Amino acid sequence: MRNLIFVILCLLSYVVSAQTVTGKTSTNGDALPYVNVYLKGTQKGAVSNDNGVFSFKNVSPGKYTIIASFTGYQTQRRSITVSESKDVTINFNLPESELLDEVVVTGTLKAVSRLDSSVPVEVYSTTFLKKNPTPNIFEALQNVNGVRPQINCNVCNTGDIHINGLEGPYTLVLIDGMPIVSGLSTVYGLSGIPNSLIEQIEIVKGPASSLYGSEAVGGLINIITKLPENAPRFFADSYATGWGEVNLDLGFNTRVGKKANLLFGVNYFNYNNPIDNNGDNFTDLTLQNRISVFQKWNFKRKENRVLSLAGRVFYEDRWGGEMQWNSDYRGGNEIYGESIYTKRGELLGKYQLPIKEKVMFQFSYTDHDQNSVYGDTAFLAQQKIGFGQFTWDKSLKNHDLLFGAAARYNYYNDSTPATLGADEVVIPSVFAQDEIKISKKNTLLLGARYDYDKRHDNIFTPRIAYKFKPTPDDVFRVNAGTGFRVVNIFTEEHAALTGARDVVIAEALKPERSVNINLNYLKKFYTKSGSIIGLDISTWYTHFSNLILPDYDTNPNQIIYDNLDGKAVTKGVSINLDAIVTSGVKLLVGGTFQDVSQTENGIKERQILTERFTGIWAATYKNYKYNLSVDYTGNIYGPMRLPLLSDLDPRSQNSPVWSIQNIQLTFDGLENLEIYGGVKNLLNWTPNKGNPFIIARANDPFDKDVTFDNNGNAQVTPDNPYGLTFDPTYVYAPNQGIRAFLGLRYSLR
Repeated sequence: MRNLIFVILCLLSYVVSAQTVTGKTSTNGDALPYVNVYLKGTQKGAVSNDNGVFSFKNVSPGKYTIIASFTGYQTQRRSITVSESKDVTINFNLPESELLDEVVVTGTLKAVSRLDSSVPVEVYSTTFLKKNPTPNIFEALQNVNGVRPQINCNVCNTGDIHINGLEGPYTLVLIDGMPIVSGLSTVYGLSGIPNSLIEQIEIVKGPASSLYGSEAVGGLINIITKLPENAPRFFADSYATGWGEVNLDLGFNTRVGKKANLLFGVNYFNYNNPIDNNGDNFTDLTLQNRISVFQKWNFKRKENRVLSLAGRVFYEDRWGGEMQWNSDYRGGNEIYGESIYTKRGELLGKYQLPIKEKVMFQFSYTDHDQNSVYGDTAFLAQQKIGFGQFTWDKSLKNHDLLFGAAARYNYYNDSTPATLGADEVVIPSVFAQDEIKISKKNTLLLGARYDYDKRHDNIFTPRIAYKFKPTPDDVFRVNAGTGFRVVNIFTEEHAALTGARDVVIAEALKPERSVNINLNYLKKFYTKSGSIIGLDISTWYTHFSNLILPDYDTNPNQIIYDNLDGKAVTKGVSINLDAIVTSGVKLLVGGTFQDVSQTENGIKERQILTERFTGIWAATYKNYKYNLSVDYTGNIYGPMRLPLLSDLDPRSQNSPVWSIQNIQLTFDGLENLEIYGGVKNLLNWTPNKGNPFIIARANDPFDKDVTFDNNGNAQVTPDNPYGLTFDPTYVYAPNQGIRAFLGLRYSLR
């Protein structure tokens, strides 16, 4: 009986001593409803009502951290002490998180807010990359509106990045503003950049040659890595999938002495589980063993002048082919396999001169070596790119000036007939830009660049941009400019890897040119319920002339490089809607409608492997009370014209409408640790659905049983009723089906 009385007295004591915590949540003086408020380390929590008022009772005496969080607003943390004698009242005034107002540098080579940039720039942060974790940047871009990773080979699974329907060679990929992803690395270099080292990705659609030179003819992607001083002290991110893929990112940030900060990162990816779900005796996904090591140094200097150095080494061993292939068959004609060994080194840096004027020197160097075989055909290639650039940033009254001088060295050589000798060239350049502030609401940008290439002589690329900002949340932009791309004899097509063809380059070969006009409207809305909506609409028209194409058909003994006798046009409209709404919901929805065509000899034809429309979405719901978030991401693509071998080819001439969708759950209730998992490719979509086969003559990859006529054309025979040859290039979507994944993410600040 005494024990029972003692327990009752203890309970009464607890009830008497337990107190109530109340308060109000607001923003800019107005009540902010539906804010999640909770005591860290306890089960105590509440959601503020329509008037922003919250309350939770029976809080035991002690010291606590109280947290108020709401999607679209900056999370606040406060320390409170609950006593035995009185209730606690605490109010929160939550500042808005910035939406559509990120700092961007790619459009004008200057750091400005996205709303103040004269050039439209799309920005994607590490939060976006985490919604659908991938082992590399190439795959991560699948959920960016108007950008599509295109796989070009069913066997080796290599590909490039398309922007607004334009093929990979028209997209310039930068790392920290340096053009080191080019030629060979356009196909292979994107697969080794660890997502965990990325601060943000900036995308400019349309020609940017006036600042960045060749290859920025259709658009550019700038991958900006983290500053060492802003990175976690230690981070680790690893996940595995049901197919047997394993990805690991490790890194740390440390001070070295008194004047240096170091960011070090390692990415390792392994897939060693041959799968053939479509039954053609070929691997559905290339087997890969890849490691990438990254370092970035920032040094403190007087007057905060910039000095940074970064470097990366990368090695990959990948192969795809017949299921029974192993390295003993490499280069032989018994069992077909495509085996690629890639070694790559990168060095880049930035140095601000110790003078009064703001003059910056940037440099980069890459060395890319590839040893590969395609069946019994070897492809050995080496590429070296050196780049140096001075920029002078000067402001005079209403003029924001930028002057620059650059030089690019390119060395390329491979074992194909297309390069009988090494292609080596230096391209010097000068450029200037003036951003004129006409008034508070009107800005005009003028720019021009001059390049000299001994193969093309003088190249001049001007641009003009006008920005009208009637309110702080509305921006209208008109951009017009030109782009160019010099000839780059880089062939890795199977047609170029067979036989002993002579290379013929037209004497009067002209650089490819593009002329573009782009209209853009950017708007930020606020609703009474606390939602923030960002709207980004663009429409564009680009005209290309002098397209440089390799001709394999005119003469079967030659590869003829000449300019297209006609024109190419891409036009369309894209819409992005980014919304932060109540109750922890965030939405990103985008769509692009485009028409990409080529006209030669009066005949207009849709560009191959180019969709008419594409859509993307990313929906996130965060339950703050249970520290659980759900991400649902996906894309949808319209029909594309596909590369058939002949009129007899039974494969579909056009792809169907197809979609890749993913779902992910993330728990972040443990200190410094996140646990995430989900399902990729929920619809289990692969391109073999509705097709008799994907790889033509997969049963005879060396064409041993194919009969050819005197012109090298395959003939119809009882064993080859469609007159086909071995062909793995009929591909428009990943061959990888549905799979689950599970991962851990640890970050120590």
